[in-house]
Amino acid sequence: MNIIKVKDRKELDRRTPSMPWYIEKFIGYKLPDLSPSSLLEYVRDYDAFLGWLIAEGIAAGPTIRDVTLEELEKLHMDNIDSFKMHLATRPESSNSRTTISRKLSSLRSLFHYLSQIAEDDQFYPLLKRNVMAKVSIKRSGKPKDTAAKLEGKLLQEQEIDEFIRYINEDYGTEVKENKQALYSYQNNRTRDTTIVSLILNSGLRVSELFNLNMDDLDMKKQLLYVYRKGSNDDTFKTPVYFRQEAIRDLQLYLAQRDSQYKAPKREKALFLAIANGKKEGARMTKRAIQEMVIKYAKRFGKPYLSVHKLRHSFATDYYLRNDLYKTQEQLGHASPETTQIYAHLTDKTMAEAIDRQKEA
Repeated sequence: MNIIKVKDRKELDRRTPSMPWYIEKFIGYKLPDLSPSSLLEYVRDYDAFLGWLIAEGIAAGPTIRDVTLEELEKLHMDNIDSFKMHLATRPESSNSRTTISRKLSSLRSLFHYLSQIAEDDQFYPLLKRNVMAKVSIKRSGKPKDTAAKLEGKLLQEQEIDEFIRYINEDYGTEVKENKQALYSYQNNRTRDTTIVSLILNSGLRVSELFNLNMDDLDMKKQLLYVYRKGSNDDTFKTPVYFRQEAIRDLQLYLAQRDSQYKAPKREKALFLAIANGKKEGARMTKRAIQEMVIKYAKRFGKPYLSVHKLRHSFATDYYLRNDLYKTQEQLGHASPETTQIYAHLTDKTMAEAIDRQKEA
């Protein structure tokens, strides 16, 4: 089981007993089919919902474990609308439309299970009335709409090489007056360049990059072996190709990984960092990877860039040279519909390139 799943399974096991018995039953029902990470998100969503019911006086409580099935049966559409408003407007819990839809979907899955699948000793449904069956959940936008949101927020063509070169060469010049920033940059320049180069030449997700171990890298075949998102098979790692352009950066990083980060032999992680107060390197965290990319992106003049937008940048560039199904396989998308956003993005990119040629 990969590192994230192990961590999430422990957290799931810790939090589930604080849920009502019927949610524990639901989690047990879903455990063979969904990853611990997905189920942990469910538990977090249920915790927020049940806590809100108690805070609003809709459920008696006093703890979320005490919320009864009878209280769920008595919910009205007004209650669900109020919860949606709470998610959208409260400063401490404001969420995007996509996040709100996901949270409502989590609730609908639970209510469907309780009303259509789970039974009591008399073979009657555990939940006699399902208010969530009335709730319409807007799905995320079509590929064309997603592509429209990404337009102008990705690296295109030569910008990919320019961003990698900026991290490797130019950033140090810009922060030379800041001794602390310069010291950190000089220590981590090769690692940071390699991480960004690898994302922009393979399309890895941040979770896949975070989980990489030394033995997941095959330089000769230009392959990485990763646990793909959404897969509940912890015995199989998917081979993912990386382009020739990443090889030199990887070689430079590998040559200094042990000495630069004082890695103990037991540490298998490919990308390391030395935390404050520590003497030995350990696996670089997902948050550190994300913050590192944002740091360079802001200085580069593209503050909207993130790890995921670097993945989108690679995918758009890759799709220009390959077909839909090769791109789908490279990115690990479950459905070709998800990959279609790059068809729309590349149409725009090619049109802009033609316009530039005309102007020249």
